[in-house]
Amino acid sequence: MKKVAFYTLGCKLNFSETSTIGRLFTDAGYAVVDFTAGADVYVINTCSVTDHADKKCRKVVKEALKYSPNAYITIVGCYAQLKPTEIAEIEGVDMVLGAAEKFRIVEFISDLTKAPKAVVHQQNIEKVNHNFIAAYSIGDRTRTFLKVQDGCDYPCTYCTIPLARGGSRSDTIENVVNRAQQIAASGVKEIVLTGVNLGDFGIRNGQREDKFFDLVKALDEVEGIERIRISSIEPNLLSDEIIRFVAGSKRFVPHFHIPLQSGSNKILGLMRRRYQRELYTERVATIKALIPNCCIGVDVIVGFPGETHEDFLDTYQFLNELDISYLHVFTYSEREQTAAAEMKGRVAGSTRADRNKMLHILSEKKRRAFYESQLGSVGEVLFEDDQKSGFMHGFTKNYVKVRAKYDPVMVNEIKSVHLVAITAEGEVEVTETEQVLAH
Repeated sequence: MKKVAFYTLGCKLNFSETSTIGRLFTDAGYAVVDFTAGADVYVINTCSVTDHADKKCRKVVKEALKYSPNAYITIVGCYAQLKPTEIAEIEGVDMVLGAAEKFRIVEFISDLTKAPKAVVHQQNIEKVNHNFIAAYSIGDRTRTFLKVQDGCDYPCTYCTIPLARGGSRSDTIENVVNRAQQIAASGVKEIVLTGVNLGDFGIRNGQREDKFFDLVKALDEVEGIERIRISSIEPNLLSDEIIRFVAGSKRFVPHFHIPLQSGSNKILGLMRRRYQRELYTERVATIKALIPNCCIGVDVIVGFPGETHEDFLDTYQFLNELDISYLHVFTYSEREQTAAAEMKGRVAGSTRADRNKMLHILSEKKRRAFYESQLGSVGEVLFEDDQKSGFMHGFTKNYVKVRAKYDPVMVNEIKSVHLVAITAEGEVEVTETEQVLAH
């Protein structure tokens, strides 16, 4: 039996797609093995959002060949769609597949002979614009990442995702519900909904047929799933009706991750975002009024062209005063084929790094304050299949990370626990109550 191993860079959407590609190999008679197990085929799923995509890709290829010198190396994902020729030049790479081709990977790998030059199968992104391919992760985590939407119609000036994934397109509500039922039947307790622009769910063949809110209402009725988490949703697409529904939902958890990108209206305009900071303030206020214990995560970019010291302080102060729970901080980096790469007012690399550090410190302060606000309460924790220094970890509904003494019986169980103290590592110590909430 031939062996295949995977490495995924980037977002939850990539993880869902890697898992789905893994099942294609399993169906074709391959054994999926760990990266270090010396596979016959390595599939590296790449990202174009984070820094140094080329450098990371080269490093993973090198590591794969260290474990299996004659392995057949295939590169897929956003970076593969954007820079196929560049990737094909990386020593050791045998095949590069674009966005339309990655789910046909088993067809393309008919012969594992390493040729002198990498084979590239990649077509213009316009060819995939009306083609939604479902994906979900299963078996590799306690939670399942369920892809319901792909692509994006928002032309933000810094972003290559529309170039790498095409226009917005979605699955049908019926298909998503059926898939959620299958996932529930497999014993998974939590589904994380993923997409490039999740709140834009409902477009098929270039036409809007549904709304994300319709999907939320339908999924709330799926029996067997204890929790559904929304991975990320744009503030202009997070409507009051969605917030109100989540506040009284049976399955949707009190956790929103809402990209902000900048607290300066000037910079938001340069980024071509579809809102100003006043709307963001309203969204946070509405959430906290209806769901006081809700966890709110924020994406923010530092060092965007034209961001002055005053603009950054504007963002810092805005975030400092918001009732949010944590930040995901990204340092701006130039991307070819984007409008921002041509903008004036480039920020020095050292300044970008300093601003990143300041917001990371603010994020830790926010997370700790949120965790402290939860101490003394009882939380329902879904425990993960991990063990570190005799401890296992899990998350409450509102995304507080807790640790408890490792007990294999508790893996993939939802337990009612008392949140008692914050550890030196920033996790929350818990003591168990008697009640088991889910089996």
